[in-house]
Amino acid sequence: MIYMLEDDSGIRSFVIYALRSSGFEAEGFEAPSEFWNAAAAQLPELVLLDLMLPEEDGLSVLEKLRNAPETRDIPVMILTAKGTEADKVTGLDSGADDYLVKPFGVNELISRVKALLRRVRVPAEKPDGDITVGRLTVYPERREVVADGEAVVLTMKEFDLLLLMLKSRGRVLSREELLHEVWGFDFRGESRTIDVHIRTLRSKLGSCGEMIKTIRGIGYRIGDSDD
Repeated sequence: MIYMLEDDSGIRSFVIYALRSSGFEAEGFEAPSEFWNAAAAQLPELVLLDLMLPEEDGLSVLEKLRNAPETRDIPVMILTAKGTEADKVTGLDSGADDYLVKPFGVNELISRVKALLRRVRVPAEKPDGDITVGRLTVYPERREVVADGEAVVLTMKEFDLLLLMLKSRGRVLSREELLHEVWGFDFRGESRTIDVHIRTLRSKLGSCGEMIKTIRGIGYRIGDSDD
């Protein structure tokens, strides 16, 4: 079952019709209260979420979904008219799995829905073991980071970016590869999205951030601060 939270009745009807015509079970809701009532009765497999809504905004809905144990792993695709790179980064860092800007084509929407459902239906891999490099330790199962003995709070994408670089330690990762692996093949971002996140990571990690090396014209790699 796919739930769509969208206050525009025209868009909501169009998308629900397209989903059902493609063989999906789908229900649409105008207000968050209606969505929460439906989710209490039956959890969806995927949520299509507008950002500008009555009662509460979409990012608030997303935060609640990600904070509740029973819904934190449900894939969420944001469908919105807010299409700047900053908007996309905010939505993805807040926990969205994909971001599609209005107006969009029905074929692209259905393709992305299928891709998200394929990902969630793949059996989960065993969590990675803890990783320690110098004074930096990452706990993948708990999604926690400790740098210089202090806990560091990272966004979901910052954590995924750091974990990927640590698992690929010693190898240069291009900006395109980082975008593909962390944001997914559907994210139409620009390379400076990576640069912004790297800059924030370095700041949050303090002296441990010196491990993240810039490889001019290519991308980044991670190593000990005395590399």
